[in-house]
Amino acid sequence: MRKIGHFIGGKHVEGTSGRYADVFNPATGEVEAQVALASQEEMDAAIANAAAAQPAWAATNPQRRARVMMKFVDLLNRDMDKLAEALSREHGKTLPDAKGDVIRGLEVAEFCIGAPHLLKGEFSEGAGPGIDMYSMRQPLGVVAGITPFNFPAMIPMWKFCPAIACGNSFILKPSERDPSVPIMLAELMIEAGLPEGVLNVVNGDKSAVDAILDDETIQAVGFVGSTPIAQYVYARATASGKRAQCFGGAKNHMIIMPDADLDQAADALIGAGYGAAGERCMAVSVAVPVGESTANALIEKLAPKVEALKIGPYTAGNDVDFGPLVTKEALARVKGLVDQGVKEGAKLVVDGRDFSMQGYENGFFMGGCLFDNVTKDMEIYKTEIFGPVLSVVRAENYEEALELPLSHEYGNGTAIFTRDGDTARDFASRINIGMVGINVPIPVPLAYHTFGGWKKSGFGDLNQHGPDGFKFYTRTKTVTSRWPSGLKDGAEFVIPTMK
Repeated sequence: MRKIGHFIGGKHVEGTSGRYADVFNPATGEVEAQVALASQEEMDAAIANAAAAQPAWAATNPQRRARVMMKFVDLLNRDMDKLAEALSREHGKTLPDAKGDVIRGLEVAEFCIGAPHLLKGEFSEGAGPGIDMYSMRQPLGVVAGITPFNFPAMIPMWKFCPAIACGNSFILKPSERDPSVPIMLAELMIEAGLPEGVLNVVNGDKSAVDAILDDETIQAVGFVGSTPIAQYVYARATASGKRAQCFGGAKNHMIIMPDADLDQAADALIGAGYGAAGERCMAVSVAVPVGESTANALIEKLAPKVEALKIGPYTAGNDVDFGPLVTKEALARVKGLVDQGVKEGAKLVVDGRDFSMQGYENGFFMGGCLFDNVTKDMEIYKTEIFGPVLSVVRAENYEEALELPLSHEYGNGTAIFTRDGDTARDFASRINIGMVGINVPIPVPLAYHTFGGWKKSGFGDLNQHGPDGFKFYTRTKTVTSRWPSGLKDGAEFVIPTMK
């Protein structure tokens, strides 16, 4: 059995706790590796390595730090196929989707090549008689990231690339479900020229998370996962005096206006709702057609598309639409929520619960499910399903449609499909959600903008990547300086003011 340990101080380190978690191939249902779960001593060693390496790295000028990122981008492109294959094997997503996972992280690394510009401070000459004032952005020290299973390449890079470009050292605690790619990324960072100890990968469970949250050396924590855990991480981290940037669950609505191109809208819903088996925090899980005729026409277009989805292992070719869910428990949970929707009276137009993949009967596969006539009080509407399930909630008019995402507890992403600019502009202005798409179903911002949800989808003041990433991983120091002019004025007992 292959054993996966940790990456500490620039080297592979075997686990010593004696505790392991199984790593499955979701397509076959077989255990393909065991990942070590860190002890407190192993976490302490990683933090000590990071703390020892950070001062010299912070003293390295930003342009040289940016060159490491530049080389890292080259290496990601070189090893793209290798990374995607390892990712697909442990997560289950298709190879094209796995490459997209890597590329979205790579784009943040590209943005971080601009660190010398992004870290520039401000300067005011002559703020007072002979007085100049300037500000500097300086790294926090040792920071950490706790990342989920569904994007094992992208989200770690969203965290550690800006943190390291800013001059911090980093402790990464990735998901124990698909741990290989995060360690591969750390290897590439060393090959790119990153000093040993600046990036450490420690695998673990809740005890490793708590060790990060409670350690006094770690100055900031970034997290992505479910809302209950995001709230837990945020509360415990901030209670320990840390900065925290925590992103939770989602229930993303897509409104389809009567004037929308329904073929375009249906295709968008299929890709956004069922891609990666729905295991995306930006997946569209609720379609809101406005008007009965729009709803009927949309269902008529969606049903055959859902039935025709090609499901299979990543080895089946690039035309597979989506693969298995990540674990047996995840599969059982999604099927249970579909059962609940049927009990509550929603109409299950397409039922994928009994899907079985020939030759992969033990895999965690499920077919696409399509619900119609879903209402706000149903559990399948209120809960993030995180599976290949799309719910259609009918609205009589625009205001009723708008009220659905406005009143939902989650606020990650949303979209509207329409040809009318006034409607789109009103929607973008009034909606209380962090990321908005206009005729774009998955409005994930590019790397030079910032990613973050509102309401119970996000906790903390600053978002991920883009300019916010550099603000989160640095603090501002302001210097007021005056050089002696040779004039002796005597002591000053009044708080300085502008004279």
